[in-house]
Amino acid sequence: MEELFIGWLKEYGYAILYLWSILEGEMGLIMGGIMSHTGDMQYFMTVFVAGLGGFTGDQIYFYVGRFNKGFIQRKLHKQRLKFAIAHLLLKKYGWPIIFMQRYMYGLRTVIPMSIGITKYSAKKFALINLISAWVWAAATVTPAYFYGAEILNLLAHAKQHWYFALPIAGGFLYGIYAYFQKLERHLLQKRNDRFSK
Repeated sequence: MEELFIGWLKEYGYAILYLWSILEGEMGLIMGGIMSHTGDMQYFMTVFVAGLGGFTGDQIYFYVGRFNKGFIQRKLHKQRLKFAIAHLLLKKYGWPIIFMQRYMYGLRTVIPMSIGITKYSAKKFALINLISAWVWAAATVTPAYFYGAEILNLLAHAKQHWYFALPIAGGFLYGIYAYFQKLERHLLQKRNDRFSK
């Protein structure tokens, strides 16, 4: 199964990377960087395609917000706190939040939808989003390209010693999740404090 997956990546690498990037998976970009390192993909093409995928994904979310405000309010009411945070961040930081949202776990899909709900210029969003997507792609692919051999060695070691690797990976992911949960509570508290004054 593993050899089949690797074969697919080598044959359809750019198409898989594009689709993976639409779903906003850094793992796909890291894999693209490693495959650029091994010569199975071309570095600049990898960054270009990954950036286009990230751009496409956020454009979809933006237009979901722009043309489906009622649907979002009905179906995503459980996410209303995140939408409130996204509006707060947009109001506080303006357009740079389009750059920052790619690195904000739990808000990556909410922020483009939230911007879409507002009267923010679709052309301006698209331009900033495209530049942001290519910066994101380059920032993720490049380290994997330069350190591909080390990453492959680490993955081989983790595969052999999975009983150590799984708890470490789980702890790392939980730490990221806990950090952004804390950040979310902090932003909500600031919002509530501001409105209570």
